[in-house]
Amino acid sequence: MGVRVQQEPFDFAAEAEAFAAGRTDMGAIVTFTGVVRDTSGTLDHMLIEHYPGMTESAIGGMVEEARRRWSLGDCLVIHRYGRLAPGERIMMVATAAPHRADAFAAAEFLMDYLKSRAPFWKKELTASGAEWVAAKDEDEEALKRW
Repeated sequence: MGVRVQQEPFDFAAEAEAFAAGRTDMGAIVTFTGVVRDTSGTLDHMLIEHYPGMTESAIGGMVEEARRRWSLGDCLVIHRYGRLAPGERIMMVATAAPHRADAFAAAEFLMDYLKSRAPFWKKELTASGAEWVAAKDEDEEALKRW
């Protein structure tokens, strides 16, 4: 089980390959990568801030909750902070389980909680200024299924 909060980019293919290597006891590996999106067409970059230590601890708690709920052999969460441009990878979740249902459910759970509950603060910077990203109703709604 791993949680990494880092500023530098990560190589999704290398991370996925390393996560899957030697997993002869797991029948399913699910991976997801989130990217910075420019919904307005004007985003220059996003700044993501966090409190070191607190963020890793909170995400670690989410991972432990996933392990309690589903039969997981392993889990990896990578989340970046700092300056990120549209199209850059912002996060990755990988889960390994004996069966696909647990791997998919745990990955979705972690993605929903990362989106809404992980202690990150995001600011979007455009040509017209900067604005903090507010919580979205649909993200909060997604949590209700868990």
